Amino acid sequence: MSSANLTTNLNAAIWVVDFGSQYTQLIARRFREINRSSEILTVDRALERLRAGKKPLAVVLSGGPQSVFEDHTDYTPFFQDAKLPIFGICYGMQLIGQYFGGSVERGTQGEYGVSVVKTVDDRLSLPSKRFVAWMSHSDHVVKLPDGFQLLLKSDNGLVAGIRHETRPILAIQFHPEVHHTENGLEWLKYFVDQVAHVSADWALTDRVQHLKALIQNTPSKKILCAFSGGVDSLVAAKLVHSVFPKQLHCIFVDNGLLRPQDLDQIEDLKVNSGLPIEIVNAKEIFLSQLRGVNDPEEKRKIIGRTFIEVFENEVEKLRKNSGLDFDTLLQGTIYPDVIESKSPHEKGGKSSTIKSHHNVGGLPERMNLKLLEPLRFLFKDEVREVGKHLGLRDNWLHRHPFPGPGLAVRVVGEVTDERLSRLQHADRILIEELRSQNLYASTWQCFPVYLPIRTVGVKGDGRVYQEVIALRAVNSVDGIDVDSGAGCETANFCGASLSIPVTVCWGASNVILVPSRV
Repeated sequence: MSSANLTTNLNAAIWVVDFGSQYTQLIARRFREINRSSEILTVDRALERLRAGKKPLAVVLSGGPQSVFEDHTDYTPFFQDAKLPIFGICYGMQLIGQYFGGSVERGTQGEYGVSVVKTVDDRLSLPSKRFVAWMSHSDHVVKLPDGFQLLLKSDNGLVAGIRHETRPILAIQFHPEVHHTENGLEWLKYFVDQVAHVSADWALTDRVQHLKALIQNTPSKKILCAFSGGVDSLVAAKLVHSVFPKQLHCIFVDNGLLRPQDLDQIEDLKVNSGLPIEIVNAKEIFLSQLRGVNDPEEKRKIIGRTFIEVFENEVEKLRKNSGLDFDTLLQGTIYPDVIESKSPHEKGGKSSTIKSHHNVGGLPERMNLKLLEPLRFLFKDEVREVGKHLGLRDNWLHRHPFPGPGLAVRVVGEVTDERLSRLQHADRILIEELRSQNLYASTWQCFPVYLPIRTVGVKGDGRVYQEVIALRAVNSVDGIDVDSGAGCETANFCGASLSIPVTVCWGASNVILVPSRV
């Protein structure tokens, strides 16, 4: 039996149509920040719904990598209803310009990065008169369609914003969803308030109610949780436990690729969270499968496949020994996992794959379990809000993000016992120092990476020539739009048991300097 996703239509007020931009998820998230429900759809799915007579309160046409000169899709369903509010962003603006009879010109150099944008008339009531905006385009509108008003131009003299004079259509060439655009959120508010007139409908209580309803409607009441101890699986488990406290069984597979603090937290959760957690030690199985493997993508696939095999064996043991016959698997998949693996829906997606996620694409067809992913349409910060609402502790909810494949993808090259042990030791020291310097909470993620290159360092009074551990610091809210390392320096970061030179990297807003630990 193949796996099946037990998800539901969000019935969102705003449809964000994905034309392939890696920022599409940010658009949906920003609308939620201003309390408007939003849902991401592929182009095909959105067109199908419109042809079937289903309509949202507003549609957003996202950016994308393609050109209107090569795109011959019939987008008439988006524009047939003169009362349907439409917001075109980047590529979406070019589609609107072309569809309504304007002229789009092929770009030779385009605009990439920050650009100054200003209004063409100071009398216009717009969120900003002059501001810095994030651009990422080559093609651009050069002649406005009939019935449209010019709102904005960039400092390069290119059209940056237009609005229909009678229909609720707004289009901009820049990306208001990224934090590099000044007052970007104000442009989204301008659209929902002044153009689309969409009322707020996405409060925290609405989210929790929706999630519980999804779980309540699950056909099976015998649910297994693939529990990692991270924020996502923890909140997913707590949600299900709040609805079906006696039907949930959590299995934590220790793959041996964890940080020291991860195991500490699992023990804490087992005792204090109220969740039924079973711990399975499978370190030797995973490490044996990873021997001789260097490619990170192959590691991810091996770990995902091995996880399923181990998990299936445990399920079979439960069936034989306890008579438990589970048929649903709960996972903490969230929106960024989905967009990084593929377009948010299988059909008609135009996004590029960034990396595989073992909890999205790794389930084999042979697994005789349906898949329940109640957090699939939530971002990390929204997941934390839900967890807090459910009464989970802050220290459980605000742990630095950790990849599903664990330290295997933070060891560049083959994963050996020695490299893994050294990296775990370095990670413990790093976290201790971040906490002691009161930097842990203000840094979204900071972690060591084991590099298979050698460099010179000093141990005691002597010279050593050994492999390098690099540290990377990242600041973000949702894991999609980030500020990462802006510089680095070499530092001694080890005691006698970890005599490896280390590169300390820092981000633009947080300098992470780790004292020597001798």
